[in-house]
Amino acid sequence: MNNFFFNLINKPEPVFFLIAGPCVIENHEITFLIANHLKKITHQLDIPFIFKASFDKANRTSIQSFRGPGFDKGLNILNAIKKELDIPIISDIHLPDQAKKAAEVLDIIQIPAFLCRQTDLILAACNTGKPVNIKKGQFLSPLECNNILNKAKESGNTNICITERGSSFGYNNLVVDFRSIPIIKNLGAPVVFDATHSVQLPGGATDSSAGESQFVPTLSRAAIAVGADGLFIETHPEPEKALCDGPNSMPLNDMEDLLSTLLAIKKVVG
Repeated sequence: MNNFFFNLINKPEPVFFLIAGPCVIENHEITFLIANHLKKITHQLDIPFIFKASFDKANRTSIQSFRGPGFDKGLNILNAIKKELDIPIISDIHLPDQAKKAAEVLDIIQIPAFLCRQTDLILAACNTGKPVNIKKGQFLSPLECNNILNKAKESGNTNICITERGSSFGYNNLVVDFRSIPIIKNLGAPVVFDATHSVQLPGGATDSSAGESQFVPTLSRAAIAVGADGLFIETHPEPEKALCDGPNSMPLNDMEDLLSTLLAIKKVVG
């Protein structure tokens, strides 16, 4: 299948691709620092890398929460980092009319989990011709992703992947059913595992989400072992000071050791 995401891992040695970066753009300096560090370690490990940062977190728990620099300023920051570091960029869009302008900067467009059933949004993203990563809603079963893929196919865009990010399990909790990875792959789509949002405790801090980042390595190892094509990891130099999703983010300095372990697992399982 001619798919952008499958092509990333079409190498002699088994490998996964990495989507990683901070949850949200805080400013140019820290966003660049994270992107530059990730570029260096993924280059050393020969892991295909896509840098992720959101220009707007439109689904924050509280109206007081930091959302990011916004659409125009955020895209400008991403475009500058893309050119400075020569790396592909992915970010979320939330409205259909954002798709065309975002596609002028983004190499891959992402659809947030809460919006994965928004037909107009999916079609607008796919109609740009750019690869699209659609995050599976916490409220969907793996097989229901076939409906998402059928919507995407209406555009004629085949460069689609699905990201598993856990399922709602009662109040303020998520659980990962790792059967979902082979199930979705059998639908014909590459599968990314979102290791950091899967340990999120949505709304768990009352006016914000909490998280259990200590389990990120555990879930990442399991995902690679069962055949995930890619990993999605949010990371920050100081997660305790991050302006969004710090409790479930990986410390930036721990990323190299984690990726080295995951690469070893991938080479064993093929």
